[in-house]
Amino acid sequence: MLLILLCIQAVVQVPVLSEVMLEPPQNIHFDEQLLIWTPATEERNVTYTAEYRRFGTSEWKDIQTCTQKSFSSCIINFSKPEHVHECVMLRVRAERGGLTSRPVKACSRHGSLCTPEVSLTARPGSLTVYLSRNHGLAVEHEDHVKHRVYYGKEGESQQKYKDAASSVSIHELEEGQRYCTKVQYIHYNKPVGPESCTQCEVIPKTRHEPKQTVVIVAVLVIVALVILMYAIAYILIVQCGRIKQWLQPPCEIPDHFLLEPFPEHQVCSSSGSPSEGHLDVISSIS
Repeated sequence: MLLILLCIQAVVQVPVLSEVMLEPPQNIHFDEQLLIWTPATEERNVTYTAEYRRFGTSEWKDIQTCTQKSFSSCIINFSKPEHVHECVMLRVRAERGGLTSRPVKACSRHGSLCTPEVSLTARPGSLTVYLSRNHGLAVEHEDHVKHRVYYGKEGESQQKYKDAASSVSIHELEEGQRYCTKVQYIHYNKPVGPESCTQCEVIPKTRHEPKQTVVIVAVLVIVALVILMYAIAYILIVQCGRIKQWLQPPCEIPDHFLLEPFPEHQVCSSSGSPSEGHLDVISSIS
């Protein structure tokens, strides 16, 4: 009995495991009415079916011209003509032997009536997302339609977003890192139309331009000269006496500037003029 139950459980789990292993398509995008995707597996007998859903409804319907296609593209052609000019969501799923993969939503690469056209410019620490205020939905719904800009580092989920009527700049980004964005229209805070395909840019690092470097060097030189001038003025005014003392040469009177010594045997005559003669030295006086 136990063996029978194990066999039944194994048979039930086989389709579940097979379904998990069936990889969905990747890189799904559309241009105008051409829907394109990349097969995630090289297995044979895998077909693809595209679906659409009108915004405001929850029902997904197959696109008759894109049902069980073995190719990686198809022409979008709705069964009802009025759907052509309405905003719809698109997605593609893989099928094989009654198994179905997880459906993946499509994005718009070059913009359309229901998807904004996006361009990026990266600067040190910031990323600017250029968007047009004059688009088809704005003409019909005026200021009730805005852009929702999702952003985040490459490889991470883009959960952060900003809402804006036109272009928006995202600041305080890490330099040297690659950031990605995607944009979608919102009407009264509700998504309208497919998202734009993800675009990424590397945030450049800050660099000092040559002109800025020259200005900084010039300012430093001027400051140094001013400080040097004040130092010289201080020394000349306050330490003037000490400077003169330092500059004064040592005073030594040469021998030839001295007066001749008085002659040891020179005497004065009665007339007041000196006369020469032999004089005895008086040794004592009593």
